[in-house]
Amino acid sequence: MAVESKTAVRFTLGKQSSLAPERAGDESLTEGEQGDVDGIDPRVRLMYLANEGDLEGLRELLDSGMDVNFRDIDNRTALHVAACQGFSDVVEFLLKNGAEIDPEDRWGSTPLADAIHYKNHDVIKLLEKHGAQHLMAPMHVNNAREVPEYEIDPKELDFTNSVDITKGTYRIASWRGIQVAVKRLGDEVIIDEDKVKAFRDELALLQKIRHPNVVQFLGAVTQSSPMMIVTEYLPKGDLYAFLKRKGALKPATAVKFALDIARGMNYLHEHRPEAIIHRDLEPSNILRDDSGHLKVADFGVSKLLKVANTVKEDHPRICQETSCRYLAPEVFRNEAYDTKVDVFSFALILQEMIEGCPPFSEKPENEVPKVYAAQQRPPFRAPSKLYSHGLKELIEECWNENPVKRPTFRQILTRLEHIFNHLGHKRRWKVRPLKCFQNLEAMWKKDHSDLSTSSRSSRSNR
Repeated sequence: MAVESKTAVRFTLGKQSSLAPERAGDESLTEGEQGDVDGIDPRVRLMYLANEGDLEGLRELLDSGMDVNFRDIDNRTALHVAACQGFSDVVEFLLKNGAEIDPEDRWGSTPLADAIHYKNHDVIKLLEKHGAQHLMAPMHVNNAREVPEYEIDPKELDFTNSVDITKGTYRIASWRGIQVAVKRLGDEVIIDEDKVKAFRDELALLQKIRHPNVVQFLGAVTQSSPMMIVTEYLPKGDLYAFLKRKGALKPATAVKFALDIARGMNYLHEHRPEAIIHRDLEPSNILRDDSGHLKVADFGVSKLLKVANTVKEDHPRICQETSCRYLAPEVFRNEAYDTKVDVFSFALILQEMIEGCPPFSEKPENEVPKVYAAQQRPPFRAPSKLYSHGLKELIEECWNENPVKRPTFRQILTRLEHIFNHLGHKRRWKVRPLKCFQNLEAMWKKDHSDLSTSSRSSRSNR
């Protein structure tokens, strides 16, 4: 720390402003100086105590008349320092003692911006609760002509009586007279330049997607924070809730649903010039529309879209990021992968619809990918007749250990249509004999009635 004068103080100990350029040659407290903070200028001591998370020391200093909103030569306050360090208790204390919520340092950074930069999520929530304003969104453009076509004015989104939907990641809102689903993007997107770029590319792609089995993207908020995704709202809920309520489905229903999923996924995988890999295909990301059909949802939103022939994560996926129960083994092993990871997930969903329970439901979710990696698959416990006409064989091919041997969704569609036709034919034969009997019974009653009428008429004539 370098004290330039009684009127010019710079605090450089600890984490610095999120927007400040790196400074070389700045001094900081030595170990000896740190042990004798009582002799330090009270203004610097305020910053030091905030940096150390010393509540008692701060309380004593403020009680002595120290200004809680003191700014050093870089216009930074104790609230900036505490936000950088992630001390939510210190932040709360400073705010209760009159600290300004949105002071900007010489580079324009606020305590909230610093908390976001250092990923101090508890502090972020606390500052937002007290009314801290986000900085301009990272996708903000200065020229109005550069604003994306899909841009939605956040003032048009009415969250009155809003409730959480689909795993709590989306909320219902009203927009231009209709109900929509709105997802607020996390702070991890705002502070990561690579994710912001991926998100920008994703939105450019999302606006082109049109398919009856894919949830429709309506627009996004990108010119202000928080940034948001807006999609159509499907009040029937997701497949996860439906299966939890219904249990095992009849084969014909399961195959009908599987066809809907496969059609949506085939559209995404055959997108040109590059395929769209979902990477998080699971029942909670499959929604039901008013007609009972299914639509694939949340592709490339929670995980950010990857568009390439093969993809490799920068780090292994963890179960806190997404469900692991439907995760392909190559993703779990952090290997390069392609569209076939979605085929693996699809197989598990199809089997779940027949079995009536999630794959390896008896195991903790974070243990399931290890089982897949050990080349084990969920057992077929339902009667074999429910897996007739090649349904079991299709599932086994889809979750093959070797991704190359898994079929494409175009091939899956052909197989499923064949199975569905057989199931439909079988169902029609069950119905026809009953109808034939009912028709014969009706004819017999009519003939009997005609004979009775004729007999009565004959007796009357005599």
